[in-house]
Amino acid sequence: MSKTFSTFILVCLLNAAAAQDNYEIQVYASPTQTKGSTIFELHSNFTFSGEKNIVDGLSPSYHALHETLEITHGITENFEIGFYLFTNYTSTYGYQLVGTHIRPRVRVPEKWHWPVGVSLSTEFGFQKRQYATDTWSIEIRPIIDKQFNKFYIAFNPTFGIGLKGSNDHTPTFEPNIKASLGFNKIALGLEYYGSLGQVNQIPSIDQQTHALFAVADLYIDPRWEINVGPGWGLTNATDAFVFKLLVGRRITWKK
Repeated sequence: MSKTFSTFILVCLLNAAAAQDNYEIQVYASPTQTKGSTIFELHSNFTFSGEKNIVDGLSPSYHALHETLEITHGITENFEIGFYLFTNYTSTYGYQLVGTHIRPRVRVPEKWHWPVGVSLSTEFGFQKRQYATDTWSIEIRPIIDKQFNKFYIAFNPTFGIGLKGSNDHTPTFEPNIKASLGFNKIALGLEYYGSLGQVNQIPSIDQQTHALFAVADLYIDPRWEINVGPGWGLTNATDAFVFKLLVGRRITWKK
């Protein structure tokens, strides 16, 4: 296989991974949902500037509205299960159901008194070939975070593995980082999302995807979760400008 063709395939895979990630643009915090409670979240984002062409059979992201319904229920104080429903809208294709995922997550109990918060998420599911190179995939996401008074930082060293679609199932490294500073009922910060490629053949940086979001988290009510902000692609392989909004509502069910 020629070097040029190999590079083309690699770029397609990276763009596919980035497109799938755009359905849920979030850096995870370590706490799990409390036992017996549920949070309903709607992840919405619009790609103002992105890929305009069909690449490797994938629908373009330009002017795409991605909306994802996420429902997460606390099974125990340290274990939760989440469910995702991905949708996509463009003027060309209309509203499309993209796929579904399920995500169990477990965290280190607070009584262990670790110096940082730690949990582990494993997300598995299906997405249509029109929107992802791999129709079945799994994501393994360790989550590490720490609150220092008003300053918060989180790191998600994520690994994505294609199970069905491409022939190469080598994990891709997709790190996410968040840093924010709290001011009363609002926190302002930065979120970074990257995809560095397969761990055994990291490409040059211009073929990787890197995005930076300026975000605000609103703490107007403990029952609500609101995260909003614009994001910019830092390489040519990344969608240039995306705006996202996450709205969540927590419910504690009466026994």
